[in-house]
Formats: sequence, C-alpha cells, structure tokens
Amino acid sequence: MFVVGTLAAISPVINRYPIYGGQAVRYAVAALVLAAVARARGLAFVRPTGRELLLLVALAATGLVLFNAFVIGASRHASATLIGTVIGTVPVILALVGPLLARSRPSGRVLVAALVVVAGATTVTGPGGGSLVGVLYAVGALVCEACFSLLALPLLPRLGPVRVSAYTQVIAVPMLLVAGAVVDGSGMLRPPTVSEAAALAYLSLVVSAGAFLVWYDALERLGADRAGLFAGVLPLGAIVTSVVLGLGAPTATELAGAAVVVAGLALGLAPRRTPAPVAAAAR
Repeated sequence: MFVVGTLAAISPVINRYPIYGGQAVRYAVAALVLAAVARARGLAFVRPTGRELLLLVALAATGLVLFNAFVIGASRHASATLIGTVIGTVPVILALVGPLLARSRPSGRVLVAALVVVAGATTVTGPGGGSLVGVLYAVGALVCEACFSLLALPLLPRLGPVRVSAYTQVIAVPMLLVAGAVVDGSGMLRPPTVSEAAALAYLSLVVSAGAFLVWYDALERLGADRAGLFAGVLPLGAIVTSVVLGLGAPTATELAGAAVVVAGLALGLAPRRTPAPVAAAAR
C-alpha cells in the first residue's frame, strides 16, 4: 500500500496519456511479468472453476476497470484530497466485512485501529471539497477498492497470490481496451514520451506486478481486516515520494497524521492476548 501511495506523485507524469489505453498497457506488461514469476517459481497453470472465473471477472471489472473510471469521474467534480479521504476509509469496511465473509465476528480492537488509521490518514490529506456528484463517484471508487480485496479472498486458497494477480490483470486488459475505444477512439494508444514510458514502466513493474502480488500475499496471511489497516499508509507513500522527487517537504500536520496512522497500525497488528486458562492448559 505504501507503493500504491506513490501514485500521487507519479500520476501527473502520465495525466495527458490516454487513461484507458495506458492502463491496458500497464496491466498487460504486469501480467507478462507475473507469468515469468510463476514460471520461475514452478507454478503450473491452474484452470479456474466456473465460480472462480466469475469472481475473477468481477474482481477485474470492479477493482481495476471501474475503480479507474470512478476516480476519473470523481476528479472532474471533486478535489484529489476529497477522493483520497473517501477511498481512505476502506480499512473500516474491510475490518467489518472481511471477517463476516470468513464467517467470524469482527474484532473490536481491529475496528478501533481502523478508525484510528482513517483519522490519521484524513489528517494527512485533509477533508478536501467537491460537489455531491464528486462524492458519489468517490464512494463508487471506495466500493471498488473494497471489492479489490474482498473478491480475492475466496480465490487465494486455491489459486494463490501470483495466479490471482496475473489472471485478474489479463482479464482487465480487454475490458480497458473496449473502454478506451469508446472514450478515445483510435487515439487510445500512442507512443509515450520518455517520461511517460518511465512512469508506465514503474506502474507496470512496481505497482501492478509487485504491489498486487505483495498485497494478495499479505491478504492471505493476515486476513482482510488486519491487512486493510495498511491502506492508511497510502498518504505516507505520497509524502515520501514527494520528498524523494524534491516536490516539497512534509508539514507538521502531515507528520502528526502519519504518527496517528502508525499508532493505529501498532494497535491493530499487536499480537492477540491468550486468555489465562487457555495459556495454562497449553502449558
């Protein structure tokens, strides 16, 4: 999630490149990289079942394609800060819905930690402003962001993080090409400039191939509720990237918000205490 947060500083480099065409190229390259990773790890192709294929299509449609569409729509009616603030509430959704999908009760401690993380992230970005239409678009992006994790949960046990990441991105490419043909026509793909090519390479290799794989691996290990807490580090990634690229130093408010995010992570990821009778029986 820290890596995904770097998009805030990278995205302006490609804001003039056709959105859907660029996303299609990004995911196509990432899928090839993930295929190479699977080959290197000796992972054979696993044919998805009918149910798994439906989940993969839904995951690609919501978490990748519609998410981008909603963010683009929101950017026309609301500030980037407002969009980030709305999407940044996803830890609370994952803390509530994730355990329910796993047929368990949500953890009160993790839910409180999610609220702390969201408060810290909002402190970093600020509330922002925009119209009602912009808010609705941002809420749509929030739902798609939650689907990116929740729809993957039943797929990970059998397919694993590498296959889920690769299959989802392969499915997303034709969807994005169709959307690009509708929106931009023949201009949906053009030779990128040197800076645009570098940004697209970064998105493909680091964000799409690397971050997807690491995220789904963490999701399988930690569960949606605890892994979702790391969505709070998105603004921290943006801050660090801005500093590295020389775009500005963080303010005191941003640093304070970052500290609150870290506190929320520490609360939510702390080891669960074992009740005394259980511990005694174990001994």
